[in-house]
Order: sequence, then C-alpha cells, then structure tokens
Amino acid sequence: MSRAPHPSPVGEALAWASRIMAIGLAMFLPSVAGRWLDARIGTAFLAPAGLVMGFVTGLAWLVNLRGRQDR
Repeated sequence: MSRAPHPSPVGEALAWASRIMAIGLAMFLPSVAGRWLDARIGTAFLAPAGLVMGFVTGLAWLVNLRGRQDR
C-alpha cells in the first residue's frame, strides 16, 4: 500500500491563497461588469444585480469549500 505524500506547508499556503483570491474575484468582478454595462447601455440595475450575484456566488463557493473539508 502506498501512502499519499503530504503537501508542503508552502504549497498548502499557496493553494489557500489562490482559493481566497479566486473567491474574492468571483465576488467583485460581477459588480464591475454590471457597472460597466450600466454605463454602456444606460441602465441602473445591472451593477446592484452583479453585486448580489457576486455575493451569492462567493458565498456558495465558500459553503462548498467548507463542505469538502468536512469529509
């Protein structure tokens, strides 16, 4: 039986840093895109919709990440 190698602490830290950055971008970029579209087509609802969508997406990602750690 072969054992799985233990990841190095630096590798584990980089993995967490990339997860955190990806979740932050998933929360931030929809509102930026909504604001850009609002300015481009003259509406006023896409930036708040992007903000809500980004928050929900980031929160779902965090819940999913937490669920995978419990296993």
